[in-house]
Amino acid sequence: MRHIVMVAAFCALLSSLRAAETDSVYIGRVDTVGITTYDRMLNGPSVRRLVNSTEHGLHLAWMYSASDRTTFPDRNMRYAFYDYDTRTWGLATDVFTERSGCGNLDADPVTGVAIVSAHMGVPLHPELARDMAPGAGIFEYCTGCPVVDSFLWPVIATGANRWIHVGIIDDATRDELWYSRVRTWCNWDSAVSIAVPSYPDQNIAASKVSDKVCLTWVDMESDSQRPAYYIESTDSGTNWGRIVQLPYPSGFGGDTLTTFTGHSLFPFYDSHDRLRIVASVIPVVAGTVYICPAAIWHWCRDNNPEWSEIHRAGGSHLAAALGYGATYASRPTIGEDSEGDLYVAWEQFDSLNVEPGPPERLRAGIWSAGSDDNGMTWSPAIRLTPLNTVSHRFPCIVDQMVAGAPDTVVVTYLMDLTAGFFVMGEGPADLCPIACQFVPENLLGVYEERGAQHVQRLTPSATIVRGVLHVGQDGRMKDEGGAVLLDITGRKVAVLQPGANDIRHLAPGVYVAKLESGTRKLVLQH
Repeated sequence: MRHIVMVAAFCALLSSLRAAETDSVYIGRVDTVGITTYDRMLNGPSVRRLVNSTEHGLHLAWMYSASDRTTFPDRNMRYAFYDYDTRTWGLATDVFTERSGCGNLDADPVTGVAIVSAHMGVPLHPELARDMAPGAGIFEYCTGCPVVDSFLWPVIATGANRWIHVGIIDDATRDELWYSRVRTWCNWDSAVSIAVPSYPDQNIAASKVSDKVCLTWVDMESDSQRPAYYIESTDSGTNWGRIVQLPYPSGFGGDTLTTFTGHSLFPFYDSHDRLRIVASVIPVVAGTVYICPAAIWHWCRDNNPEWSEIHRAGGSHLAAALGYGATYASRPTIGEDSEGDLYVAWEQFDSLNVEPGPPERLRAGIWSAGSDDNGMTWSPAIRLTPLNTVSHRFPCIVDQMVAGAPDTVVVTYLMDLTAGFFVMGEGPADLCPIACQFVPENLLGVYEERGAQHVQRLTPSATIVRGVLHVGQDGRMKDEGGAVLLDITGRKVAVLQPGANDIRHLAPGVYVAKLESGTRKLVLQH
């Protein structure tokens, strides 16, 4: 049985945050898969862009351009494949034969081939591309013309029966959510209206074990408290149930209301066919919406309570602006491992990590947390990316963790070399890397051990891990028996003896404590 070993902060604040800003250490391994100058990857929430075909490899798609012109004449969806046989990435390739973009991907659950969406052409219409074999990068196409002309921003999900489900926005008003599907290649069903209003913040999920499909969206036209909705079909989109408004999470307390962001909702059906939604929320005070602080939450109707808070971030002061359309912590995505443990990743800004500009902009990092109890409780959040001169944006966590010992959490994101969007005139046209980060799940706080016990929290600056390691507020180890402390690269950073060591000088991050009783992962946080 897997357990989340939650280790809270056990040292004092670092004397200088600036010293950490030059830290270049990423947790796990980071592969650079491709590039793009199109640094505003998404309008709304994160969509599925990283998929695990467990018998073949990882599929990854992103919006590509190498142009320094804001018209982006070479814009396209680009695809890369990580082959499990060779343990390497193949050459990234354009998916479509003409200018396209604003799509996502899923994979056929039977054949394991990638299916990528985009919008293109005049009139604007959705288009699908299907690979000829897993990782081949040779695509056949399925145009939405003329059945679903004048629709854009397609998000897709492939169901257990291999039907492709599509959520789209009408081009005429750009304010109405519609649904279509492709049951056989390449035959589109006529689009049906789902909801008004809906700016392009829609998202979609399809079960891989049943005929369930879910669409989510946020009403961004509300002046202050913005409601979020979902709708489900249990027969692969033939019939739809009623629209359900999600209750607001308890949020920030007192007279402060909670509102969903336009980057908020990400639905996911787990291997037990349970619908989960992760969301980002921000406060509303006296009718005014604030972008900071922000919180990441998880919803599952099978839980009691349905909402659980994953992480809260931000304070009252920001050293610079966030940039176009951003909130302090947002765009969460969710996936699971082979044991049903859940993992969430999101983007989060740092209040003191400033791109000097002009204009000045805060830089962001990628954060993650896990749960081994159906999302009822969550491990302490860990920043996967360092505080450096890169702004890490637009994450997507893989739907199924990569199997191994331990399983590996995989997250893709954009490494924006200059904070602020070139697309929106906020910065230069950098060739920004598309990264894929591989993190063994035990480095995120999940450790497999029968009979293991959760951490008992004592104070914000000290913890006890029962039977393993005791660290007091003075940063000294208290337990009998010594321990060797390693960093994530395996380098020995300290040999700890009972009551004789001060570890407050160590940088925050993930460490491994090797004891006589075994190995434990520790998270050192400031």
